[in-house]
Amino acid sequence: QVHVVESGGGSVQAGGSLRLSCVVSGYPYSLRCMGWFRQAPGKEREGVATIYSGSGRTYYADSVKGRFTISQDNAKNALFLQMNSLKPEDTAMYYCAVKPVPGCALNHADFPYWGQGTQVTVSS
Repeated sequence: QVHVVESGGGSVQAGGSLRLSCVVSGYPYSLRCMGWFRQAPGKEREGVATIYSGSGRTYYADSVKGRFTISQDNAKNALFLQMNSLKPEDTAMYYCAVKPVPGCALNHADFPYWGQGTQVTVSS
């Protein structure tokens, strides 16, 4: 059984930084795509960033390019999201997700395994 657990959310003022972490256990394949998604109240879930486990190739939503960095530690089955220059519009529940390859697009419908989420709140 696959387990996905996020941590690292919190409250920060605009312009601040946060680092999210995620650990995946029970996933049977070494090659995978992992990603971060977010959902604000009343809005649809949207892709933030994804990364291939093998090549390390990354994909970002336009709204976070240059501010957020996704990274991974394959040995620890861990995923990270460094968020800098945070804005109030970044406020949302952030979710970690994993899917089999091929494909690593920012499409939440493609991902079968999800964590429970961690809240990020950015105040102005």
